[in-house]
Amino acid sequence: MTRAVEDFTAVGSRIRGCVLGGAIGDALGNPIEFYALDRIRQLYGPDGLVELECVDGAALITDDTQMTLFGIEGLIRAMTRINGQGTGSVEAVVRSAYQRWLDTQSEGTAVAGAHANGWLREQQWLYHLRAPGNACLSGLRHAGDGIEKFDQWGAPGPINAKSKGCGSVMRAAPFGLAARSAREAFELAARCALYTHGHPTGYLAAGAFAAMVHQLTLGASVREAVAEATELTRAYPSHEETTTALGNAVALAGVGDPSGEKVETLGGGWIAEEALAIAVYCALVELPESPVRGSGFGTYAGRSPVQNALLLSVNHSGDSDSTGAICGNLLGAAYGYESLPGEWLILVEHRAVITELADDLALALREGHTLALGSRAWTAKYPGD
Repeated sequence: MTRAVEDFTAVGSRIRGCVLGGAIGDALGNPIEFYALDRIRQLYGPDGLVELECVDGAALITDDTQMTLFGIEGLIRAMTRINGQGTGSVEAVVRSAYQRWLDTQSEGTAVAGAHANGWLREQQWLYHLRAPGNACLSGLRHAGDGIEKFDQWGAPGPINAKSKGCGSVMRAAPFGLAARSAREAFELAARCALYTHGHPTGYLAAGAFAAMVHQLTLGASVREAVAEATELTRAYPSHEETTTALGNAVALAGVGDPSGEKVETLGGGWIAEEALAIAVYCALVELPESPVRGSGFGTYAGRSPVQNALLLSVNHSGDSDSTGAICGNLLGAAYGYESLPGEWLILVEHRAVITELADDLALALREGHTLALGSRAWTAKYPGD
């Protein structure tokens, strides 16, 4: 899975930006996840929520970032395994990582499981229950082997066959960061989404998102990444809900001034394609070449484009933390760590741990890093299982 790139400093910034951007968006939307837009404006003023809300000095992340972090850990451990053994199922190692996340959600305390190891699982702050999704919990509790039992995606009888909740998408960014191609990113994300979400739109939207993230880390614009991911998605059966939602987001980004009301025309973000569409719309509408830029979009005066997009992505009546997290992943991957608002970044709960994990992923992906991957210190931190 090692990626060969010429300018790894830029890629490292995009990886860190993607992970931390998602954490910022997640924390920004967390306090208002279950509020209608009118209620948000009643509580926070006519512009809605405009700052990170803190508890004991920290802006709290949710299960979105928790699962993203465990997914990153799983990918790093898969690389360690492949480096040491030459073979191995990336998906199986990621599933073990998701199992460790599931352990953290069991009564809020550690439990002894088959995969109960690793430094990330020792981070007690990750044991806090932050409204984990039912499909993620039930899918990972399933006694079967998940995707290994399927001859093809979605057949026969996938786990949670009717579920297409946004929990499949909100954790998919790491696959775009780690993969060697957009297609590999798509298929890794889609197959790992099947552990919990068996509806085609659930896993195809996850694949499309991962493909976008991959293209952004290589320097594509948001518009280019969305277009390429949309075309890639069209090659898979039952793509229509996902590709239609993405088309609606692109079209809406070219019409008039952005607003929470326009965001809501794309849905509530509780299901996969709607969450992805909202995040894409909010990222697209802030592009420098956007046709609506300069046409009166002053809702968040004095803010950077990244802040504007993040605020737009959470100020609506739907799943604000998930749409904020997905939008933050896109923005961070597109513009890099340096684009993230420092005054928000410093408030994110345990940002040092999140940064360490992102940087370890970048290090593991760097071509020629095989010595570190095989070192005792590294394998102790990221064993290959």
